[in-house]
Amino acid sequence: MLFKVENMSCQHCVNAVTRALQALDPAAQVRVDLARGEVEASGAFSADAAIAALAEEDYPAQRLDA
Repeated sequence: MLFKVENMSCQHCVNAVTRALQALDPAAQVRVDLARGEVEASGAFSADAAIAALAEEDYPAQRLDA
C-alpha cells in the first residue's frame, strides 16, 4: 500500500510512522520517502487501519494506490 502522509519532516517522523504501522503488525515492511511525503507499507492490516494509526500520531494520510 502506498500512502501520502502529511507532517513528516525528519528522522523522528520516520521512526514514529514506522512504529505506528508496526504496532498493527510487528512484521510489517515500512519504507518512508521524506522528500516525497510518501510511505509504502505492507503487513497484516487494512489501509483504513493504517490511516487511523497514522492519524493518531498526527500524521494525516491518504492512500495513493487504491
